[in-house]
Amino acid sequence: MHLSRSSTRLGALGAAAVVTIALAGCGPSIGSDDEADSTRLQAPTGDSPSGEITIWDREGDLFEVFDAAIEAFNEKYPDIVVNHEAVDIGGKLQNTLITGTDVPDGVFLDDSLVAGFADHLWDLSDVLDPYLADIAPQKVDVNSLDGGIYGVPFDLDPGLLFYNAAALEAAGVDVDDIETYDDLLEAAREYQAAVPGSGPIHLEQSAFLGQLQLEMYASQLGTSIADENGELRLDSPEYEQILGFLDTVAQEGLGTRAEYLGPTDIATLESGQQVFYPWAQWFSFATEQLLPETRGDWRAMPLPAWESGGARSGAMGGASFILPREGENSELAWLFYEFLMFDEAGYTAVYGPNEVYPGGLNTSIPSYLPAADPSNPLFEPLESLGGQDLWEVATEAGAEIPGSVPTPTWWAGAVDYLGNNVQRMLDGDLTPAEVISMSTADIQTNLVDRQ
Repeated sequence: MHLSRSSTRLGALGAAAVVTIALAGCGPSIGSDDEADSTRLQAPTGDSPSGEITIWDREGDLFEVFDAAIEAFNEKYPDIVVNHEAVDIGGKLQNTLITGTDVPDGVFLDDSLVAGFADHLWDLSDVLDPYLADIAPQKVDVNSLDGGIYGVPFDLDPGLLFYNAAALEAAGVDVDDIETYDDLLEAAREYQAAVPGSGPIHLEQSAFLGQLQLEMYASQLGTSIADENGELRLDSPEYEQILGFLDTVAQEGLGTRAEYLGPTDIATLESGQQVFYPWAQWFSFATEQLLPETRGDWRAMPLPAWESGGARSGAMGGASFILPREGENSELAWLFYEFLMFDEAGYTAVYGPNEVYPGGLNTSIPSYLPAADPSNPLFEPLESLGGQDLWEVATEAGAEIPGSVPTPTWWAGAVDYLGNNVQRMLDGDLTPAEVISMSTADIQTNLVDRQ
């Protein structure tokens, strides 16, 4: 089910890559104080709000999770009818917002796309204000633009190092020695010596996912492709260090080059050729559903730090809920999302055991910190991880994610340059320095300067 969720997410992002860049200039600009005030959503007043709302989600496991939570929502708000629709958001949202026809009241959207639609969305600063201090800073940052907040934060997707504990133990590699990425390289060398022909570390072959993973590494170092003003900052010591690490893995043959959970990826994970997977928490789905031969052999730990004592996690992906200004009942849609994310009954319905995830939704953790309490798990330990308490590992890792900045509207379009150039580096055609210089020039000329 999570593979369906991830595949749909990638499809939406790919289809929307150019769309969001164009759409960013289609709506009304947000400028004067009066105009800004008119775009700030206010919560409904009255003790018995009523009406109908239309909510768009993508088909898949999360659609089913949110759909099941509507019953709990209606226990609190019995007079609000929720029309929950599975929609090809990447293919439909742009035209809907431009034409203003049949606009939904709320939409589930990837964080990297929120900024591109901001001109058409409610600024949620006022309704989110009571909760801001208790939301993971990174999630607030990526949903912010020009002083406004345009998404209700959903999940936090901490990066973790998944590893095949059984295979590593058989090879005599002690994962407790891995604290930095240099340690990870050394562990990979040890494993390869014990298992000739293996490629212990995952190297992502998808240009989009490779760029997303690159940003996870950058997040650990407190940086990203652009600063808070949308100015490029690829040309930096941080990106030199990250690309240098990936280049070392490729040049020394310490990695397995494969697309995330594609046939080659799964085959090498099952055979013990690939034993280290630095990825977002949602890789847990693979250990449960796609790796039957090594089920129970896998474990998760915090990512290695780039320097001793550095952050042991970074954000990789994530989604939020947006509320279009043309929606008929946006204020009621806010109540729906407020319930799901900030009400204990709501976030327990989402993350706790349900028909879709009998042990609870374990592919992310809540971005609302009271819900992500390490001592109060919402999902159960995973048998596929040998009974490990992934909740504890993920919530502690999530707490180490540094703050971020708004995602630039051109992020998805940058895959044509940065994402592809990283792949060329892994092919041996470019050096890390060339990836930085070429990507910087192309993104600046073709994306940033054309806004």
